[in-house]
Amino acid sequence: MERMIVFCMLLFCSSAVLTASPYDTVKYKQILKTIEHLNSTVKDKGAELVHTPENPVDGCRSMAVACFQKGVLKLQPENSQVNSTFTRTVKILRKFTFREPGKQCESSCESYEKKTPREFLKSFAKLMKEFAKCTQINLLEEPVEIVVVQMKCD
Repeated sequence: MERMIVFCMLLFCSSAVLTASPYDTVKYKQILKTIEHLNSTVKDKGAELVHTPENPVDGCRSMAVACFQKGVLKLQPENSQVNSTFTRTVKILRKFTFREPGKQCESSCESYEKKTPREFLKSFAKLMKEFAKCTQINLLEEPVEIVVVQMKCD
């Protein structure tokens, strides 16, 4: 009887994690599409350079996302015809939240190199691809611990 209860609890926990994790993957892929859409409407020539996080280490990914969100607010539309679409896209990226368990990052947004808006968005997209990839890998390898270990992908 005890084994049956343990087995049922393990099965329940595993299935709950499996249903929650694909949502994260979909969320990261939707953010990735939003970034790609913004990339086609952003002003690149003559625009202000933006601090661009690249290859953030464990513990610094949430800081990198915060830096990207702060940097997105500095971007400008390529022309007035895309202004409303551009504004909606920026709002979507601004509302995206990500929290990484564990230690806090000691670097700040200003410590990153400034790059053009398109390079900035390319780096943001790369980070979202990494998030989606790590979520999928951990879903396959360790479904019981995905919530805790989700971003420890190298």
